[in-house]
Formats: sequence, structure tokens, C-alpha cells
Amino acid sequence: MDTIIAPDIIARRKRKSLLAVAALLATLSVTAWAINRAVSPSVDASNVSIATVRSGSIANTINASGIVIPVHEELVSSPIQTRVAKVHAKLGQQVQAGELLLDLDNRTIQLAIDSLKEQLAQQENRILALTLEMDQKRKQLTSAIELLQLDLEATRVRLGRFQTLRKAGGVSAEDLLTAELNVKRNEIQLRQHHEQLEDNKRVTNSNIEGARLQKSILQKQLQEQQQLLAQTQVRAPFAGMLTWLLADEGASVNTGQLVAKVSELNNYKVEASLSDFHARVLNAGQKVLVEQGNTRLQGEVQTVLPEIQNGTVKLLVTLAEPHHTILRNKLRVEVNIITEQKQHTLLADSGPAFNGRGPQELFVVRDGIAHKTTLNIGASDGKAVEILSGARAGDQLIISDTSRYKDRDSVRVAR
Repeated sequence: MDTIIAPDIIARRKRKSLLAVAALLATLSVTAWAINRAVSPSVDASNVSIATVRSGSIANTINASGIVIPVHEELVSSPIQTRVAKVHAKLGQQVQAGELLLDLDNRTIQLAIDSLKEQLAQQENRILALTLEMDQKRKQLTSAIELLQLDLEATRVRLGRFQTLRKAGGVSAEDLLTAELNVKRNEIQLRQHHEQLEDNKRVTNSNIEGARLQKSILQKQLQEQQQLLAQTQVRAPFAGMLTWLLADEGASVNTGQLVAKVSELNNYKVEASLSDFHARVLNAGQKVLVEQGNTRLQGEVQTVLPEIQNGTVKLLVTLAEPHHTILRNKLRVEVNIITEQKQHTLLADSGPAFNGRGPQELFVVRDGIAHKTTLNIGASDGKAVEILSGARAGDQLIISDTSRYKDRDSVRVAR
């Protein structure tokens, strides 16, 4: 007959069964974990860049390459086609205003000046000769007029006497007519001499004015040549540094060719270049950050140059500290043009994982797993990016290149 099993034996058997099931489940869990680690991709936290989402302010910027240039720079060109006669300065030296830099051969100008001086002397002699001639003719005509006036008075007296005698029958009508004609003839001759005197005066004055005009033209030409002569002594237009010089004595120089360049010391601005894709958002007055190493200088867009060359637009930037000690002529700098500013927004450090604005997929790390998440990216200043949606403050993002995991929805992050 069946024997009743003791309760303590039943309890012991149940405990053994439970322990066996627990051991089996533990074994299955460990096996699944091991398989998961062996199959699913993972990345070491030390091999990726992870940024924490935070709240802050950001300025949307456009990056450009820049070069430091002097605020004031003047080019000195040759006034004539000539050659370099003598060099007095050295490239790179500091010069004072008016300091002689080099001499250009001025022999052709000197010959032109001598020729103009001779022509001026000829015109002066001509003016003098015309003036003397006019005075001489005036004197001759004046004397003739005086004699004609005397003759006219005499003929008028004679006519008056004949008119009186005619009434008494002492003079024939023919003699009276002759006396009247003599008076008219003298009057005509006197009028002609007066007219001749005025005509001669006008003609001579006209010739003198022509000679004076020619003299004035020659004087202006002489002044221009003297100015050119002075320019053959190339001098520094202001105090600064000689940044370019044609230092080869005997070298040929064309008219307008650059022979020297003087730049102002310790007063700089920046010439920036960037793609013309951004030209539509560039405006004068926009704030700018100029960076060189760890130094950041504030600036402002002075002007956007209208010409676009090879797909590049250029702009000039004035600096709040144009005399900063770090600035050097031709120094290359980074230029960040601020197009908009935002306050109290979500930010994350910038990295290769970000690709401009708009929706894009990034990995958000939670509980050791990086989940692929769509984030909407907004402004960027080159150091940080704005996160419009898809993450919250405190989230951690993988900001390094994750293209090798682009087909994965999640990746384990091993710490």
C-alpha cells in the first residue's frame, strides 16, 4: 500500500526544483547576455566624443578665412616711363613722412622743362614786341590825327571866310564849293585815322592776348613737368613701414607702375573671403568675431565688396581693437560673421556628427545604449549647435563621426 510522504521531504524536493529552475534561468540570461555582447555592436566611450545638452545662448555664424591688412596703405607709382636711378631705402624698414625712398631718372623731364622755359621766354618777348609795336603805331596815328585836326580847323576857317565873301560877290561859287569839299575831306580823313587807331589797338590787343594765353598754357605745362620732376624723387607719403619696393637700380619702369608701398603701423583691419553662397545674408554692420589661436577680437562688417570672383565674395572688417599686439600684416585669421543671436536655447558642442541645419539622425546615449534619434538642428557658431527638438537638457549625444553605425538603430557604449 502507498506510503504517505512526509511534508519536510516534499518541501525539500520543491526547493530543489526551484533552485534548478533558477539556475537554468540564470544560465539562459548569462548566455543571452554573452550572445548579445558578441552579436550587437558596441563602442568604447573613450573612442567617441560625447556632449551633454545644456541651456545657453548662441550666435549663428558664417565661417570665413581672413587676412590682416593695414587700415591705411598707399601705393606709390612711377609718373613717367623711365628707370630706377638710385635706391635709398630697404624693404621692411620704418620710414617717416617725406623720407626719400628712391630716385627715378629725370633727364627727359628736365629736357622738357628747359624746352618749356625757352618757349615761355619767346612768348614773353612776343608780348613785349607787340606792346611796343602798338605803342609806336598809336603815337604815329595820334600825331597824324593832331595834324588833321589842325588842317580841318584851317579849312573850316577858310570856308567861313569864303561864305562871307560870297555874299558880297567877292568869291566865285566854284571856290566856295572847293572850300566845302576840303572841309569834308579833312573830316573823313580824321574819322578814318580814329578808326584806324581803334582797329590797330584791337588787333594788337588780340595778338597780345593770344600770346598771353599761349604763355599761360606753357606755364601750366611747366608746372606739370615740375610736379613730375618732384615725383621722380619717390618719398614716403606718411610714416609707416615700407612693405614693397622696386629695389633694382637700373630697372626699367613704365608709367603708372608700382615702385613702392607704405603701410601704416599698428593699425589693422581684416579682409575676409567666403563662398558666394552666403552673399545674400551678408550686410554692412554685422558683428564679427576674429580668432587667432586663443585670442578673440570683436569686429564689424565695414563693407561687402560687390565683385564676386571665382565663386568667392570678399568683405572688409573693422576691429574694435585695431592696435592689438597679436595683429601683424598678412596674418591669417578665422572670421566668424554673426547673422543672428538666440538666448535660452538648448545647445550641444559641435562635432562631425552634425551636418548643417535641419532634421538629422544622431545617437542619444541613455543607460549605456546610444539610440538613433532624429534631432532638429538650428543655429551654429562653429563651437556649438542649437537643438530645436529631439533632445532635452542633460541628454548626452555622440558628436563624433558615427557613419560606421548608420545602419544601426542602437549601439552599446562601453565605459
